[in-house]
Amino acid sequence: MFSFKDMPPSASSLFAAYASFATSMMMMIRSITNDLLPPKLVSFISSIFNYFFTPKSSPHTTLVIKNKTNYAKNQVFDAAEIYLRTKISPSMDRLEASKTPRQHRVSLSMDKDQEIVDQFQDIHLKWRFVAEKKKEDRQHIEEKSQLVFHKKFVDKVVDFYLPYILRRAKEIKATENVSELCSQNLPYSDDSGEDRCRGHWGSIGLGHPATFDTLAMDPDLKKMIIDELDRFLKRKEFYRKVGKAWKRGYLLYGPPGTGKSSLVAAMANYLKFDIYDLDLTDICSNSDLRRSLLSTSNRSILVIEDIDCSVNLQNRANSDDESENNDDYRSKLMLSGMLNFMDGLWSSCGDERIIVLTTNHKDRLDAALLRPGRMDVHINLSYCTSKAFETLVTNYLGGGAIHHPLYEEIEALVEHANVTPAEVAEELMKDDDIDILMEGLAKFVKRKREEQNDGNMAAEEEVNEIVEER
Repeated sequence: MFSFKDMPPSASSLFAAYASFATSMMMMIRSITNDLLPPKLVSFISSIFNYFFTPKSSPHTTLVIKNKTNYAKNQVFDAAEIYLRTKISPSMDRLEASKTPRQHRVSLSMDKDQEIVDQFQDIHLKWRFVAEKKKEDRQHIEEKSQLVFHKKFVDKVVDFYLPYILRRAKEIKATENVSELCSQNLPYSDDSGEDRCRGHWGSIGLGHPATFDTLAMDPDLKKMIIDELDRFLKRKEFYRKVGKAWKRGYLLYGPPGTGKSSLVAAMANYLKFDIYDLDLTDICSNSDLRRSLLSTSNRSILVIEDIDCSVNLQNRANSDDESENNDDYRSKLMLSGMLNFMDGLWSSCGDERIIVLTTNHKDRLDAALLRPGRMDVHINLSYCTSKAFETLVTNYLGGGAIHHPLYEEIEALVEHANVTPAEVAEELMKDDDIDILMEGLAKFVKRKREEQNDGNMAAEEEVNEIVEER
């Protein structure tokens, strides 16, 4: 854009002298004409002078599209970033190249201060990406896109072009068929040395291969979860009709190694949703929690793993000390913030979202977290069953392994031994020889069964001793 500062000193001085002369002439002519000429003629002459000497405004409009709007992510910014990758041309002076380990080819994107030209119907548009540090927070880089076009097309750009970009970005992302695994950026210290928390996320392609086909789980439970997810996706208008936020909460509980994390990955791969892995230990306050949650996108799964261990969100009924000065006070603040996001006023800020909490100890969680409307579906992932064992053997050894002479014996033992799918999977990876593997697995399951029986007998003897003492 033309700027007076870019003019050489002589040209700038000449223009200033010209402007001064023009102003003086207008004032002199206006004084003379007001005395000698009729008012209508004076008005006509004045309009001519204004036309030639008044600086004209630019015929173009610039839309500034920031990456965030207050708390939430700006969907237009994200969509434009995806869409503009398809508009990269060799004529651009500078491009950004990137490749993750799971990508098959190098990806090109627009670097800052570069322009991309686009044509939509009869509108000529220019995009520019800008990234700059915020004055009040030098650690944080603010990203934004600038879209320049003729003013007369403002309505057309807002009503048709931007919705078109949103649709195209959704289509492009669907063809890529890759969900994102998002994690919060770590807290940092500002210039004063005070710890601060960031509310934005970094992401990487979700490479977890878990699917419902490979998941070692009871078939009836698996079908129930798939039906649940399908039903949720189809009920947008129903949620709107009954006045509820379009979200669903799942509590996954059970012993370690029963497949809770794998189930989350299978859900994301099935729905093509992004996963936001929230670590509560990195959250500084309820406001930081709210900022982090609101910066997640639609069509996403928010996961808090081992919620009973991440912060001290214990059942309030088990807490004797209600003082605001103890260590539990911060946890209660975190709990209140979490509850407000799940079904309070803030829960409506986003659509098509799933919240998943995982825990090894359901009884340790506050009852307020578990009620319907927050955790709508409780899924108990327990020890390995015969059906789950069949899936594991087929996945690791092939379908023919179920005809092995030891298969039925191990299957019967698995039904009565507290072995987890993770333990069985580890045994199935110890050798390439199927006979050695099955023999080792049989010994392992028998040992687990004996340990379980010994533990039960010891517990029974302890109870009998207590009874006899009384």
